[in-house]
Amino acid sequence: MAETVPVALVTGASRGIGRGIALELARIGFSVAINYANNRASAEECRKLCVQASPSGTQATFETIQADISRSEERRKLLEVVRQRFGWIDLLVNNAGVAPRVRADVLETTEESFDRLLAVNVKGPYFLTQAVANLWLSSPGELQSRKRKPKIVIISSLSAYAASVNRGDYCVSKAALSMLTPLFAVRLAEYGIHVYEIRPGVIATDMTGPVKEKYDKMIAAGLTPIKRWGTPEDVGRAVAAIAEERFPFSTGEVINVDGGFHLHRL
Repeated sequence: MAETVPVALVTGASRGIGRGIALELARIGFSVAINYANNRASAEECRKLCVQASPSGTQATFETIQADISRSEERRKLLEVVRQRFGWIDLLVNNAGVAPRVRADVLETTEESFDRLLAVNVKGPYFLTQAVANLWLSSPGELQSRKRKPKIVIISSLSAYAASVNRGDYCVSKAALSMLTPLFAVRLAEYGIHVYEIRPGVIATDMTGPVKEKYDKMIAAGLTPIKRWGTPEDVGRAVAAIAEERFPFSTGEVINVDGGFHLHRL
């Protein structure tokens, strides 16, 4: 009997880091549910690229699914559609996230911006992870019979610990998101479900486009030991390593994909 094609649900997968993750998972033979909030054209482009990246001869499939994960009814719809089209989820990648529309000093941040970032960057991933975990646990026979145990990956940011006073709301949201890693890792370990956090550094995406010149100078001046921008592919490769079960005796682990930014230096 042919091995079942593993399935990944990647939130915010239409562009940037999410697209890089989707493509790397496609390259290792995964089917991918490509979630997006608004940009259908970019999501469809990602789907086509995944088809091209998928190894020839595999039975992997790729579907775009619109849903705003900050909204409970849309999270329910997302999971219903994924179950209908794919039947199961082997890997949940919580990647969807937003930056402030306006970079404001912590003394000037608005409640509207704060609430928006907490809703998308924290509440959405928290309750989506809860729902997916309950889906797995409600099917104990299938969970135990499958050779590949489910996994959860949380894409956070160096902003989980590095203070940026001109976008404090973003930093707070990423610090809160980071706590999902130990919480769900401890809760789900007994079922063989492992949880990992990937903490990207300065990654070349649409989100960092407006500050490109600033970071070009900082990287050249030694911001990171590895003197280059990170790429979505860098993050995608880390997710692929987890998906390929390269860390079977690890859970709750934080993997920095940041060019060494986290290293303290004298």
